[in-house]
Amino acid sequence: MVDKTSGSAGGNGRVVTVDRPERIRNVVLVGHCGAGKTTLVDALALTAGAVNRAGRVEDGTSLSDYDDIEHRQRRSVQLSVVPMAWDGMKINLVDTPGYADFVGELRAGLRAADAALFVISAAEGPEGVSGTTRALWEECAAVGMPRAIVITHLDTARGDFDDMVRTCGEVLGGGAEHVLPLHMPVYGPKSPDGHRPVTGLIELLPNCVVDYSSGAAERTDPSEEQRAVLEDARNRLIEGIIAESEDETLMERYLGGDDIELDTLTADLERAVAQGGFHPVLFGAPAVEGAKQGLGTVELLDLIVGGFPTPTEHVVRAAPAANGSEPRPLSCDPDAALAAEVIRTASDPYVGRVSLVRVFSGTLHTDDTVHVCGHGLEERGHPDHDVDERVGSVTAPFGKRQFALGQVIAGDIAYVGKLGHAETGDTLSETGAPLLIQPWPMPDPLLPIAIRAHGKSDEDKLSHGLARLAAEDPTLRVEHNALTSQLVLWCLGEAHRDVALERLRSRFGVQVDVVDHRVALRETFAGKATARGRHVKQSGGHGQYAVCEIEVEPLPGGSGIEFVDRVVGGVVPRQFIPSVEKGVRAQAARGVAAGYPLVDVRVTLFDGKAHSVDSSDSAFQTAGALALREAAATAGVALLEPVAEVTVVTSDDYVGPVLSDLSARRGRVLGTEPHGDGRTRVRAEVPELALSRYAIDLRSLSHGTGDFSRSYARHESMPAAVAAAIRDEADR
Repeated sequence: MVDKTSGSAGGNGRVVTVDRPERIRNVVLVGHCGAGKTTLVDALALTAGAVNRAGRVEDGTSLSDYDDIEHRQRRSVQLSVVPMAWDGMKINLVDTPGYADFVGELRAGLRAADAALFVISAAEGPEGVSGTTRALWEECAAVGMPRAIVITHLDTARGDFDDMVRTCGEVLGGGAEHVLPLHMPVYGPKSPDGHRPVTGLIELLPNCVVDYSSGAAERTDPSEEQRAVLEDARNRLIEGIIAESEDETLMERYLGGDDIELDTLTADLERAVAQGGFHPVLFGAPAVEGAKQGLGTVELLDLIVGGFPTPTEHVVRAAPAANGSEPRPLSCDPDAALAAEVIRTASDPYVGRVSLVRVFSGTLHTDDTVHVCGHGLEERGHPDHDVDERVGSVTAPFGKRQFALGQVIAGDIAYVGKLGHAETGDTLSETGAPLLIQPWPMPDPLLPIAIRAHGKSDEDKLSHGLARLAAEDPTLRVEHNALTSQLVLWCLGEAHRDVALERLRSRFGVQVDVVDHRVALRETFAGKATARGRHVKQSGGHGQYAVCEIEVEPLPGGSGIEFVDRVVGGVVPRQFIPSVEKGVRAQAARGVAAGYPLVDVRVTLFDGKAHSVDSSDSAFQTAGALALREAAATAGVALLEPVAEVTVVTSDDYVGPVLSDLSARRGRVLGTEPHGDGRTRVRAEVPELALSRYAIDLRSLSHGTGDFSRSYARHESMPAAVAAAIRDEADR
């Protein structure tokens, strides 16, 4: 049972602890930015008695928004966990950011939870069910995660509950029979500005009305007007529950006209929700004047406790880290071997690195020695690692505060301190039998941001700060580009970039400057040419004397630099021929026109002159470089740009704009094909110069429904006008 006597948490001065996984509910809140997720968490915490008053996002007193960056930006940028007790159960509410740039935090929340609450605002009407929300719904459906829907902002001018339920059924749930309301709002008189306050609700299964107009909940029988609406909605709800719960005996009773007991319907509701095919709809509304809790919060907490699955029903697989054999299901048993996953990491200025951990099997104690295993994120700059570390503190999260715990059992979520090597996605297990839980899929960061240290003191701290950022955020990739000599942060969007740079400054004391991102262009000869490189100097003592004559011709793409020796008669001594080649290759690496590496040419040395005293290695290197530059001036130089193979997946509604935009970026469309329900895959080849901001532009163009991947295809000649502009910029 829930222990309400130990520790301290929230306004009631109690930490919520449990002794069995069956008494835990882990629920993630999903929804677009501004849908009201954080406000709903505060309202539920107030109703459950975890706090004495609800916080406000606007003034930074919300339980979920506890990072200074969130206060400044006035939006959630990381997930947070708020535990509370209700009806003898512990509920861990995992609040996630709604902005698309922080989808990595959202996917971490999906791994931590056993069910999802989709929070959808009615303020925007049916159009408010965004493309991002639809994509996340499909993602949850793919893994069979149970889902329910909470409609918020019903008191706004466009807040129509029936329209929102209908839209959710059509857009998300695959049909109205899978998405049905558990209760319906009762509205008060409409105000002059069009707002309609919600004053109560109709509970469909209990067949009653809960009136809050007096400030306290009063249960009454429905009026004649309400009864007609209630009867039809209740019948459809019961039929949907029975059909999805697959209880054939109950269906026979219902069709025979029997009055089904409330307890039986509630049990079938739980079964239907747990199977992932039935999605109840509820609503959350502000408290009426004089009431201590928001409308719908009691019913929502009851659904979480009675209708959502326990951690024992969430199957996660792990494999022995040593031999890489097939993963096996973990047992959600506090007495089994330890298997836990790092959901996110953060750097605390006082206690160092702290890790938010979901325990899937066993029990994690303070001062335990655990094995930290991280694999599968090498391409993002996270090398594989296996190390034993000692756990520091184990604490319960609660907004800005953490409260000491002696242990955390299977199915629960807690913070663990002083795991210096642990990164987001790592597995914690027994030291003698290390396990690996495959990390969840993360989107590729496709927005490049080139940075450099602001000053000398920042240079010394930059690499350490970037390493810490990358350990916390697997959606951030750090690249040291050898071709352009730039340090590049690959982000998911501009908001993601702003948060990363702000964390570098505020958390690690590193100030950086954002510079123009350079694309790795190349140069090649436009035609065949011969040239002479003459380096003759006499200034006392040994002089410098070297003359070489070369022929340069272009080669097919991918050939590199080919050097050919055709000197006859010893006009260039044998020991200086490698010097000419060295000078040619060094000049090719520096470029001959706009400062980009020269590629795909054959350089043939066929003549030259030397001096018995003044010729030297350095003189012939210089002559070789001069000859290559002279040949470039004669033949002309073509600029080559990298071309990427791009795959865009978007809603069918936006295929036309996507194709037009790709053409405007000098892209060549290779084809289109269906990609699941209502989506299309577009394949194209696009110059990388036109892709720097495509991650941002595609999101705007497709209204959040599109995403893309890219891979290098080849280098090819760029149009003359574009090449001329780049040369002019290089000359300035």
